[in-house]
Amino acid sequence: MHIHVISGDGEAKFWIEPEVELAQNYGYNNSQLKAIKSLVKEHRDEIINAWQEHFGD
Repeated sequence: MHIHVISGDGEAKFWIEPEVELAQNYGYNNSQLKAIKSLVKEHRDEIINAWQEHFGD
Protein backbone atom coordinates (compact mmCIF):
# COMPACT_ATOMS: atom_id res chain seq x y z
CA MET A 1 0.00 0.00 0.00
CA HIS A 2 1.32 3.45 -0.82
CA ILE A 3 0.30 7.09 -0.91
CA HIS A 4 1.28 10.10 -2.99
CA VAL A 5 2.01 13.48 -1.45
CA ILE A 6 1.63 16.35 -3.90
CA SER A 7 2.14 20.09 -3.45
CA GLY A 8 3.52 23.04 -5.35
CA ASP A 9 7.00 22.00 -4.20
CA GLY A 10 6.93 18.49 -5.61
CA GLU A 11 5.53 14.99 -5.41
CA ALA A 12 6.59 11.97 -3.39
CA LYS A 13 5.41 8.39 -3.10
CA PHE A 14 5.62 6.64 0.26
CA TRP A 15 5.07 2.97 0.99
CA ILE A 16 3.03 2.68 4.17
CA GLU A 17 3.13 -1.09 4.55
CA PRO A 18 4.93 -2.89 6.00
CA GLU A 19 6.70 0.31 7.13
CA VAL A 20 6.64 3.94 6.08
CA GLU A 21 9.40 4.33 3.49
CA LEU A 22 10.09 6.77 0.68
CA ALA A 23 9.64 5.15 -2.74
CA GLN A 24 10.06 8.14 -5.09
CA ASN A 25 10.67 11.86 -4.82
CA TYR A 26 10.32 14.61 -7.39
CA GLY A 27 11.24 18.02 -6.03
CA TYR A 28 11.13 17.84 -2.23
CA ASN A 29 14.33 18.56 -0.32
CA ASN A 30 15.56 16.40 2.57
CA SER A 31 14.03 18.64 5.22
CA GLN A 32 10.62 18.51 3.54
CA LEU A 33 10.83 14.73 3.12
CA LYS A 34 11.66 14.30 6.80
CA ALA A 35 8.62 16.38 7.80
CA ILE A 36 6.34 14.56 5.35
CA LYS A 37 7.54 11.15 6.51
CA SER A 38 6.92 12.16 10.12
CA LEU A 39 3.34 13.17 9.29
CA VAL A 40 2.72 9.98 7.33
CA LYS A 41 4.01 7.91 10.27
CA GLU A 42 1.85 9.90 12.70
CA HIS A 43 -1.29 9.31 10.61
CA ARG A 44 -0.44 5.86 9.22
CA ASP A 45 -3.31 4.03 10.93
CA GLU A 46 -5.82 6.65 9.76
CA ILE A 47 -4.51 6.40 6.20
CA ILE A 48 -4.76 2.60 6.21
CA ASN A 49 -8.28 2.68 7.66
CA ALA A 50 -9.45 5.24 5.08
CA TRP A 51 -7.91 3.19 2.25
CA GLN A 52 -9.63 0.03 3.49
CA GLU A 53 -12.98 1.79 3.82
CA HIS A 54 -12.69 3.18 0.29
CA PHE A 55 -11.28 0.16 -1.55
CA GLY A 56 -12.25 -2.71 0.77
CA ASP A 57 -9.92 -5.15 2.51
